[in-house]
Amino acid sequence: FGSRRSGPSDIVTPYSQVFCGVEEMAERYMITRDAVVEGAAVPEKVQLKLARNAALAEEKQKAVAAKKKDLEEQRASLKKRTQEYEKEYADHQQKLIDLRREAKLGGNFFVEPEAKLLFVVRIKGII
Repeated sequence: FGSRRSGPSDIVTPYSQVFCGVEEMAERYMITRDAVVEGAAVPEKVQLKLARNAALAEEKQKAVAAKKKDLEEQRASLKKRTQEYEKEYADHQQKLIDLRREAKLGGNFFVEPEAKLLFVVRIKGII
C-alpha cells in the first residue's frame, strides 16, 4: 500500500509515511539483521547501515511495546465499561420484576414502560 511518485527512480513510499508522517514507523516493517563476521573488514557504508538498522530496531521495539501497553489499557477500560452497562441493564430488569411482583401482591396492574416518543409539528406562519 503506497503512493507512487512520478520520476525516473519510480520509488514507492510506504503507506505509513504517506498518511502518518515520517516520524511513525509501522509495526509491519521488517528491519534486516545483517551480521558481520568478527575480524572482517567492514566498509564504512555497511557500518552506517548496521548502526541505522540497530537504532531502527530499538525504536521499533519501543513503539511496539508502547502500542501493546496502550491496547491493553484500552481493552481493560472497554471491559470495565461493558461490565458497568451489563450491571445497569440487569438492575433495570430486576427493578421491573420487583414492580410487577409488588403490583401483583397489591392486587393492582403493572403497565409496562413504553418508549417515549414525541411528534413535533411546526406549522409555518403561526407564532
